[in-house]
Amino acid sequence: MIAVADVLTHVLTGYVLGTVLAFRYDWMGSAHVTVVTVGALSPDFVKAEIFLPDGLMQYLLGIPFAWAPLHTLGGTIVVGLLTVLLLAPEYRRRALALFLVGAATHHVLDIALITPSGEAYAVLWPLLEYRLPAGGLYLSSDRWPALVAGLAAVTVWALGRYRDSRAETP
Repeated sequence: MIAVADVLTHVLTGYVLGTVLAFRYDWMGSAHVTVVTVGALSPDFVKAEIFLPDGLMQYLLGIPFAWAPLHTLGGTIVVGLLTVLLLAPEYRRRALALFLVGAATHHVLDIALITPSGEAYAVLWPLLEYRLPAGGLYLSSDRWPALVAGLAAVTVWALGRYRDSRAETP
């Protein structure tokens, strides 16, 4: 079963970070915040395995196939590079940086998880097979991280609305 609270936490965290960056950098708009948010969600593209199992994909493609590498540093970079190909060349560098910033939040939050083995996944693959110790902060099934991220998102959204209203008044 998909841990909805976990996915929501990643999306909201990406939104919060993207919005805070938009407060700092005038060139950032809502599209840039969206890129950070998609980046924060991207390692969970591995959950496509629920609907399209590795074996089925291997059969359909006729080559060895696994979704698991999408949830690593290498997979994140490949997904980011493929994603920015959808953009005009002049936007790609900045979009890739924002995408990877969002993805980094995902990996940091996942490393903070409690896992039965006490180790995180091999996030640094393909550079290292080393599994960092899990932070033991929360379980992926916990709902409180989504609540905290939701409160942060509402706060940042309200702050953005306030900043916009202050900018419009003479």
